[in-house]
Formats: sequence, C-alpha cells, structure tokens
Amino acid sequence: CSFTLSPSSGVSCPPTPLIESLPGLEYGLSAPSPIESDLTDLGKDLVGPMPIDFNIKVDLTLVEKQNPKVKVGGRYSPKDCISPHKVAIIIPFRNRQEHLKYWLYYLHPILQRQQLDYGIYVINQAGDVMFNRAKLLNIGFQESLKDYDYNCFVFSDVDLIPMDDHNTYRCFPQPRHISVAMDKFGFRLVFKGMSISRPNAIVGKCRMIRHSRDKKNEPNPQRFDRIAHTKETMFSDGLNSLTYKVLDKERYPLYTKITVDIGSPS
Repeated sequence: CSFTLSPSSGVSCPPTPLIESLPGLEYGLSAPSPIESDLTDLGKDLVGPMPIDFNIKVDLTLVEKQNPKVKVGGRYSPKDCISPHKVAIIIPFRNRQEHLKYWLYYLHPILQRQQLDYGIYVINQAGDVMFNRAKLLNIGFQESLKDYDYNCFVFSDVDLIPMDDHNTYRCFPQPRHISVAMDKFGFRLVFKGMSISRPNAIVGKCRMIRHSRDKKNEPNPQRFDRIAHTKETMFSDGLNSLTYKVLDKERYPLYTKITVDIGSPS
C-alpha cells in the first residue's frame, strides 16, 4: 500500500507524472489511459521508454560511481527541494545477487529522476526453509520504519525492471499496481476488476530476468485455500503476529541488506 503526506516546510519538488487508469477497468496496449497528465508537466529529467538489456555486464563499483548522490545504505533525497514522497523500497531476497546488480543498475537512476526521497531495503531470508515472500515484505516494512519516517512503501521483486520511468514509484492515495504488463505474460494485464491504481499497459511494462524456479520456493499447494479465507485470517495473520530475528544488518553503498531468521513454517 502507499499513501501521501505533504512536507511541512521548504520548497516542494516539481510534480512527477500522474498516469493512471480508472479502477476496475483493463486497457490493451493500444488504448490510451483515460487519465493522463499533460506531458509538459512531467519531470524534465524523465526519458520515457528505456531499453533494458540483461546481457550487459554489471559491476556494482561502477554503478556506485555512476550514482554519487546515493548515500550509504541506498538512501537518496533531492538536494534542491523537499520531496513529499518518502519511499521505502522493499525487496524480498535469497541467493539472487546477480539479479540484484541489474535492479540497482537500472532503478537508482530512475528513482532519482523521479525526485523521490527513497531507501532500498533488501530483506534476505537466512537458511534453507521454504521462502516466505510475504513475511519478508512485512519484515521490510517494520525494519525500514526504524530508519526513517517513510510514508509509502514499494514491494518489488528483484527480477522485475520497469521499462518506462513515467511509471513512478511515488506515493499514491490508494494501493498502486506498478508492474501491470510483464514480458513474461506477453505484456497482457493479468488481473481484472481490481479497485487499485495502475498505469496503463504501455507505461506499466516491465522486463523480467528469466530464471528457473529456486529450490525451497515451490508453489504452496494450499495457496488458493488460504486466499479464499483471507477475510477471516487477515486480522490475525500479518504485522500483529510477525515474529523473526534479525541476524545481520549491512549498509552497502547502494542498498541496506537485512538478513533475518523467519523461523519454521507455521
């Protein structure tokens, strides 16, 4: 989820693009979004559609040099204005260092062009028990707030890269679906009738790093049954029942890595 709070003082950053579709509707690749800002209002540094290449060699030392304004821990805030978008980006993680290199290489420049006040949190699951993505997201939410008063949160997979920087990671007043059209699905919108905000399918394109499914990350055979009973379990399964142990917290030049023991599956 994401929500917006305004800064209390100072000069606000120029608006980032607002490109949304009406809730509950689906749009094809050729259909324009029904609500779209005038392009003259977009941030002057945004470039629009971008080529994403996973065949290039990425060196994090070079990425660090290319992003000199990013502080240790993956923190950045604009210097000439106060951004109202204080964004913690949470990445659930285990054994994906090569994918993380590409994510950092592409996303840091995008997030800076969008004039966000942001931090990158890689939540690393220790051990070899079943990978629990949802629990890692909750942990990232809780741990990031110990660092800064973030007012919105982006949950991102380490292998998904946006193909257009008009697809903003800023705060919205309602949940925002960012990766609406992945190359994995032929850029089709795979969900219908959801009352959430999303960019149109052109702006919302993402490229996915192809990989085989990880061991201990098999589909949960009970997933559909659990989803069907979410209305009953949502009040007792989540942040209010979250248990874990932080084993290590490392602040690298481009991100903060928090290694956690999530315990045994319940």
